Amino acid sequence: MSTLYLVATPIGNLGDLSPRAREILSTIDFIAAEDTRVTQKLLTACELPRKPMISYYEHNRRARGEVVLERMLGGETCALVTDAGTPAVSDPGEDLVALCAEHDIPVIPVPGCCAAVCALAASGLPTGRWCFEGFLSVNKKARREHLDALEGEKRTMIFYEAPHKLCATLRDLAAAFGEERRLSLSRELTKLHEQTLRMTLGEAMRYFDENAPRGEFVLIVEGAPDEPETEQSEEERLAAAAEAVRRRIEQGQTQKDAVKAVSAEVGVKKNALYRYVLENE
Repeated sequence: MSTLYLVATPIGNLGDLSPRAREILSTIDFIAAEDTRVTQKLLTACELPRKPMISYYEHNRRARGEVVLERMLGGETCALVTDAGTPAVSDPGEDLVALCAEHDIPVIPVPGCCAAVCALAASGLPTGRWCFEGFLSVNKKARREHLDALEGEKRTMIFYEAPHKLCATLRDLAAAFGEERRLSLSRELTKLHEQTLRMTLGEAMRYFDENAPRGEFVLIVEGAPDEPETEQSEEERLAAAAEAVRRRIEQGQTQKDAVKAVSAEVGVKKNALYRYVLENE
């Protein structure tokens, strides 16, 4: 019977490939792989039989998705794999899963490694409620809108980042959430140089300005704190925050940066503070 198996592969340590994953990779008809060379190395290292493979990745997913679908509609079974981790999560495999759902082809996950969940478990931050945010856009406008939408997010947030973009991302996160917000940074998970650092966003900025980032990172960022109980009215809180904005502007900050920083520090809504400042200039 045609079936799509979502097979999680190791993110570093080959010992994490499960017995069930080995069985599926040995018995399916073909493999849809992010990089066929990487997958062939995995099969060889784990002493698994060679299988016909088709490349399936971000830039060919539409055309190749139809090819994979046609083969499964013809009765073949397929294993979808990425270079590392669980396929179809922040991954073009989600399109293939949607195609299978449209055509009533069974989709069966074969659990295994997921860098986001591994890093979350090791973070030391609250794990009861969390949200996966993936990679931030390189487009400045889209990046700013993404972070603005997370301004009051109380759940623990998970981000992925490449080493050459880490310092810029830490600065953007600190500007959005405040330098005192806690986070953990996990890199090279399950590999020889695995490391998890726990610090504030401000400390992380300074640390990586002096220590060049290496390896792929998972950032676990603490959610927004609960608003403290106070007898101050909303008007009083906005007035106090507006005064803090005025002081920052006198020190040379732009109005936009001052409003963003103060709103993160005192817990007032950024848009409400901005309106209050404009109305009381």
